[in-house]
Amino acid sequence: MGLVRFVVQALRCALSGGIAYRLWLAFLVALAAWGGLAYVDQIRHGLIATNMRDQVSWAFYIGNFTFLVGVAAAAIILIIPAYVYDWKPIKEVAILGEILALSALVMCMLFVFVDLGRPDRFWHLLPGLGTLNWPMSLLAWDVLALNGYFVLNLVIVGYLLFCSYNRRPYNKHFVVPLILISIPAAISIHTVTAFIYNGMAARPFWNASILAPRFLASAMCSGPAILLILFQLLQRTTRFEIKDEALWKIAEIMAYAMFVNLFLLGAEVFKEVYSSTEHIVHFNYLFFGLGEHGALVKYGWTSVLCSLSAFLLFIVPATRRHPVTLNLGCLLIYIGVYIEKGMGLVIPGLTPDALGEIYEYAPTLTEVRIGVACFSVGFLVYTVLTKIAVAISLGDLTRDTVPGLAPAGQAPKPVTADA
Repeated sequence: MGLVRFVVQALRCALSGGIAYRLWLAFLVALAAWGGLAYVDQIRHGLIATNMRDQVSWAFYIGNFTFLVGVAAAAIILIIPAYVYDWKPIKEVAILGEILALSALVMCMLFVFVDLGRPDRFWHLLPGLGTLNWPMSLLAWDVLALNGYFVLNLVIVGYLLFCSYNRRPYNKHFVVPLILISIPAAISIHTVTAFIYNGMAARPFWNASILAPRFLASAMCSGPAILLILFQLLQRTTRFEIKDEALWKIAEIMAYAMFVNLFLLGAEVFKEVYSSTEHIVHFNYLFFGLGEHGALVKYGWTSVLCSLSAFLLFIVPATRRHPVTLNLGCLLIYIGVYIEKGMGLVIPGLTPDALGEIYEYAPTLTEVRIGVACFSVGFLVYTVLTKIAVAISLGDLTRDTVPGLAPAGQAPKPVTADA
């Protein structure tokens, strides 16, 4: 009964709020419905409704999936300083990183689902129910890693919130090992995703041994960039206390991650340009174009320039601590990594194809609408879970209260694993 009461009160809390909050929820639901109608059209006509063809069979959906796996993995940028080094300013907001990981994984699964030509066979991807070709298939490894990481984060977040809701101490012997396990689990989901690309011998653009480290380094930039903006929104719209020291430390870690990401990119560029083998054609297509085919050139250079500009802003303490340049840097790194994981990775890896044919891909309105729907559902999940977590942390939602009424005499209490 206690769990049922918790769920009911949490749902009431999630649906309550001011006019701005309700309009935000309605906006996300409307976007999801708008994209859902596009998905119905894709189901009716098949993937021919997209611009994907035999030459470019992975595109907008898989690019977003790859990017969001990195966002999910980036939760470790809060977990490590919070629970390995026991740094309290970040420990107090670490659960919000876990919630972002959950939301990103939901979006990952949605992008995989909409990319299926036969969604009625989706159950084959479910461990224990489907016919996964494990351990031979790298896709099977990715399914297991993502589902395992999702369940791990769901248990951690649910348990922490439930215990804080009941105002009882956490069982450290249960929670802390799960949190520590989530660190290698987070690394594994993006590593396995990189190995899927690495394992395709016919796609030389992806056959780089440093692809997995590059994935992880870029993930430590893009995920925290989202968190920094979300944390500042919470600072301004709620009573939830997020110390500036936590924001600055995250930005500092991002600066180091951006340096590693740019260094690995430079190493890859050197390998391609200095060796100048026949495989450099994919690199040239991305940054210089091939004859009249130059659709990706603007994306390739935009990604590099955005990432480099963000690194310069974050490496200087004064600019990474100033709200304007901090948020500008977050926006730039988000754009840079988003392009790097999508148009800068998937499309040039498939163009030219194995027969040398060049197919200029660009997402259709149908693909964009479906993508908007997937992101809207993810933001809706994050909004609802964050609303619940903040209410519990502030004492506005406990077993003895109704949403919106804080228990008398209780001070706000952050949701952390040592409360």
